[in-house]
Amino acid sequence: MNRRDCMKAMGATMVAAALPSSMPFWPALAQSKYPDRPIRVIVPYAPGGVVDVMARHWGERMKSVLGSVVIENQGGGGGTLGASNVARATPDGYTLLFGDTSSQIITPSLMASPPYDPVTSFAAISIIATSTPGIVVHPSVPVKDLAEFIKYAQANADKLSYGSAGPGTVGNLAGELFKQTIKAPGITHIPYRGAGPAFADLLAGTTPFATPNVTGQVLESHRAGKVRLLAVCGPTRLKAAPDIPAAVESLPGMVVQLSAGVFAPAGTPQPIVLQISNATAEAVKDPAFIRALEAAGLETRQDASAAAAQAFLETERKRLVPVIQAAGMKAL
Repeated sequence: MNRRDCMKAMGATMVAAALPSSMPFWPALAQSKYPDRPIRVIVPYAPGGVVDVMARHWGERMKSVLGSVVIENQGGGGGTLGASNVARATPDGYTLLFGDTSSQIITPSLMASPPYDPVTSFAAISIIATSTPGIVVHPSVPVKDLAEFIKYAQANADKLSYGSAGPGTVGNLAGELFKQTIKAPGITHIPYRGAGPAFADLLAGTTPFATPNVTGQVLESHRAGKVRLLAVCGPTRLKAAPDIPAAVESLPGMVVQLSAGVFAPAGTPQPIVLQISNATAEAVKDPAFIRALEAAGLETRQDASAAAAQAFLETERKRLVPVIQAAGMKAL
């Protein structure tokens, strides 16, 4: 060993001896604390929608535990553009996806060659909250409740149409499940470019029936008599509207919800996944966070763990993909 190598070896020995015996050796010295720079969260839709609202509430809540969280909207392809960009990102925890039922289940199942595999391209971190579509009619439709509307729709299927936020959306899926469940395939789907135009035409009576997510605007319009919200498509009544029946009360199986949460590129280190998941689990117990989401018509999920997110997605895929295939739904 020459003099230079000998000096290097002696230096390394001295550093090692100075470290506490419990401290991991060289690999740990090379690692930095996560996160040590801003976390970029991609919302694969335009600003202002339900998923964007969820993401921004979550991002604001995470700043106190994860530092800077930057929300970036990358709309296009029914959620697949932004999702595919995250799937290809470096799996280091600094690029995340705020995905939902459409980006992780519906839209990829409609495509012959989706740009990512929703099962293998991502690590599920947390499913945070849900938004529930409703069965909403214009006041000109001569019904007072869902039972009456089912009979009306069955008798007038070839004349009836429903509006949704667009092809491949949760509202589209809710409308198709309704048609399948009441055996009225003749009802026509009218797709719009977003929830706003669809609801505007419902308010105007251009479309007699729509399946929008139940937001504050929908509830206000219902209470003002501008539309009639007959039922919500969740498994139970909404906390924000306990007077509105769940569709399953008279139509078993009529459950469709938009569930959204955080995903990382596959291969992201498990400690990072668990760190974000644990932080989110604390957030969904925070009364202020719960109230903020409920004010937007959203409901938090009490189990925000990574394991629960993965199990939930697997169950939803098995339940919803056959509905999508039977309906012959088309991609955007």
